[in-house]
Amino acid sequence: MRLLLVEDDVMVASGIKLGLCDAGYTVDWVGSAERATEALDSDTFDLAIVDIGLPGIDGLELTRRLRIGGLQMPVLILTARDALHDRVQGLDLGADDYMVKPFELPELLARLRALLRRSQAANSAVLGFGPLEMDTAHRRVTLAGQPMELGPREWTVLEYLLMQVPKPAAKDKLLQVLTGWDKEITPNAIEVYVSRLRAKLEPAGICLRAIRGFGYRLELAEHPGHAITA
Repeated sequence: MRLLLVEDDVMVASGIKLGLCDAGYTVDWVGSAERATEALDSDTFDLAIVDIGLPGIDGLELTRRLRIGGLQMPVLILTARDALHDRVQGLDLGADDYMVKPFELPELLARLRALLRRSQAANSAVLGFGPLEMDTAHRRVTLAGQPMELGPREWTVLEYLLMQVPKPAAKDKLLQVLTGWDKEITPNAIEVYVSRLRAKLEPAGICLRAIRGFGYRLELAEHPGHAITA
């Protein structure tokens, strides 16, 4: 999942970004509402974390403009202001949730998971497909009842594929999900992660089918161990 962090405090932003990246998210960080607008005009994000106290255009006004512009992604606002008025105003302007600084990273991660689940129309923290189960809350994946080891980017690709089932996942969207501005991911790199996942999934009867000219889709193979991949 690709997140946009809008925070002008370098130390705060660095800590949040590190924690989110360690949790498997791809995070793009900007320090102003103006740069956030530029980012959203050129890229797609699954969620935005917006600090209220930004220089120039503040986070509340940024949130208002995003909603007026029709952007529907979840927005979580951060604020050092503990006044009820500020919290209510943020929610009324279109934010989906808020957190008051200082806060603990586990709570931020839990709130993000809840917002992302709602935005993807999922009803629980567990994503499943045949013998595959992904527990996003506890960062565990099991395949046919056995733990499945995944690297951070393999996790990200598989999570997005599961969220799209039964629809295919577009390759360009997978690129966006994996790409941070400081880390360039090529289409060939996507194929590497898909190949690794395919090798792990096929013995249990899950096919990661390539959709020519579009992307990839998870399917159940008729005969486990003999999945068709293209």
